[in-house]
Amino acid sequence: MPRYAAFLRGVMPRNAKMPELKLAFEEAGFDEVRTVLGSGNVVFDARAASDATLERRAEEAMEKRLGRSFMTIVRSVEELQALLAADPFASHRLSAESKRIVTFLREEPKLPLPKLPEKDGARILQVRGREVFTTYLRGAGGPVFMTLIERTFGDQLTTRTWDTVKKVVR
Repeated sequence: MPRYAAFLRGVMPRNAKMPELKLAFEEAGFDEVRTVLGSGNVVFDARAASDATLERRAEEAMEKRLGRSFMTIVRSVEELQALLAADPFASHRLSAESKRIVTFLREEPKLPLPKLPEKDGARILQVRGREVFTTYLRGAGGPVFMTLIERTFGDQLTTRTWDTVKKVVR
């Protein structure tokens, strides 16, 4: 059976308990379920299906089990391994302090961006299919990169650090 990762938007330990989230995914019929960190990352096995089908099943199960749902974006672990191997950050000169961010989109952007935007030290470096690669330097302005990403791509997305994606794939 294929292995998948679900990235849930807006999950944190205060609004979702990981054991309950795990149960919701098991009740959706997924196998070998495990959560990674406390920020809405769930890895599971399932019969091959479209990402949209798996997302819908997970969201319905969360609604039933938790009384609420979190927007879910699914990728196969195989896709994530290929993404990590390609390392889209490697071709850019980044300072050691730069934070590397991957944004997962539900759908590929309909039109290419004429120019990749920048704002207050946050830069969108690259868009590849349904993933956006951003870097930023921590500053007093807070998470400027999220404002940049949402203004550019909307809110049908969720964002993870490069290191979190590595942990999910392990």
